[in-house]
Amino acid sequence: MFRGNERSYGRLAILVHWLTALVVFGLFALGVYMVQLSYYSSWYKTAPHIHKSVGILLLLLTLFRLGWRRFDTRPAAEAGHRPWEKRLAKLAHLLLYGLLLLIMGCGILISTADGRGLWVFDWFEIPSAGLLFEGQADIAGDIHKFAAYGLMALVLIHAAGALKHHLFDKDNTLTKMLTFNRG
Repeated sequence: MFRGNERSYGRLAILVHWLTALVVFGLFALGVYMVQLSYYSSWYKTAPHIHKSVGILLLLLTLFRLGWRRFDTRPAAEAGHRPWEKRLAKLAHLLLYGLLLLIMGCGILISTADGRGLWVFDWFEIPSAGLLFEGQADIAGDIHKFAAYGLMALVLIHAAGALKHHLFDKDNTLTKMLTFNRG
């Protein structure tokens, strides 16, 4: 039930995929919003706290997801997929995970550059490694921002590819991530 098979992804993989998508869009929107806030805005401290906390939870979910992928069965590519499509799909997924980890890693470097730990909704604290290199917050901030825009572009390409398979190729690529397997 939670595991995938040759025909479709399992319930857990589908749930984590769509939860990740929702959180990524939410974090991106909140990030764009919060950099425009003035010091006197009531959200000036709240928005970054939510952004950081949800970002850490997404990091934990992403690490879980990567671990789960090693044990779960994933459906095979459709028979009609061309070799270049399979290679591009693998590359896109690798880049999606890589950008997610890069963004979240840079977020931690930004947040802990001053030596303070990073509190996640006042539940637990990620300890600071301190200042690891000169200009850490600024450099990590630039990487964080540009990688986030790159991730959003790649997500749009990923979604366009899924829609292309569904609408034009009429295959089950998208359906595998929308419906739970039956056995």
